[in-house]
Amino acid sequence: MIDISLRATKPTLDARPLEKRVGLIILATDHTSEVDFARMVASERIGVYVARVAYANPTTPDNLRRMQPSLSQAAGLILPDERLDAICYSCTSASVVIGDEEVERAIVAGKPGATVVTPPMAAVRGLRALGAKRISVLTPYTVETSRPMADYFAGKGFDISSFTCLGFDDDREMARIPPASIIDLAKEATATDADALFISCTALRAAMVAADIETEIARPVVTSNQASAWMCLRLCGDETPRPEFGRLMTLGAGK
Repeated sequence: MIDISLRATKPTLDARPLEKRVGLIILATDHTSEVDFARMVASERIGVYVARVAYANPTTPDNLRRMQPSLSQAAGLILPDERLDAICYSCTSASVVIGDEEVERAIVAGKPGATVVTPPMAAVRGLRALGAKRISVLTPYTVETSRPMADYFAGKGFDISSFTCLGFDDDREMARIPPASIIDLAKEATATDADALFISCTALRAAMVAADIETEIARPVVTSNQASAWMCLRLCGDETPRPEFGRLMTLGAGK
């Protein structure tokens, strides 16, 4: 038998494996959010910890609303009994349909004391930080699912100059829209009198081409994942400019 030696003392522990912790709740079908957060948020200082919730297409207001009861359990499964610096529910359309306040209430029930981020909430703060008042909006959704989005931003005081949707009802197909196509679609969707363009949907691979779109349309671009990442970084005290992800990622925390 091999002799196993037990050391008399254990090593001293760090307070945390990583200094800051961000929780991310995503759809079971999501191909994009986790990858985007790995690129934009995760670092040697900040960890990103992911939970998935059940979701079934098509992407309709009713199906999006059905995720609400799962949010508390998902939040509670991310590092149980440990504090997070931020926790993001990465679904723009569901956050709008359910409501930011209801999303926050459900997540805090599973993760007491958590600071909750939703993509539409982050987008509003980002657009305000950029000084935008009149915006164009591009979504991959159907008209039915886009309508609550239009009402949400109008209700936050934005003048919507133009609103374009692409008619998709499956988030897995939304994730397959090529980034090069998103650039072209963004150019078409931006009104000449808009201060900025908001590209909705965490499934879209739009964050990676936000800076390219800004070059093409000569005005700021805010995307769902970019805005959420920006807000989570600022909540972690990370103010490092990341211009490769768009103008928003060079700004401090918004209000």
